Amino acid sequence: MGIGGISIWQLLIILAIIVLLFGTKKLGSLGSDLGSALRGFKNGMKDLDLEKSECDELASTSTLKSDEIPSEQTLTNSVENRV
Repeated sequence: MGIGGISIWQLLIILAIIVLLFGTKKLGSLGSDLGSALRGFKNGMKDLDLEKSECDELASTSTLKSDEIPSEQTLTNSVENRV
């Protein structure tokens, strides 16, 4: 028995039917499109991890002193001045 009660012969018959329906050219282009999409996703994840590590690095190196942190009153005044 194969996967979930399906034998290898049944899987080969299904594969042959799919090849007959779509053709090898269309299946090849579908495979390459899927591969490029996965590659783009992996590159995006790497970029996201890189940006996160850069932000963490900047956050650890830059610290605010207590006199640099604006008070609540200063923030309220700046919002009222904008309106």
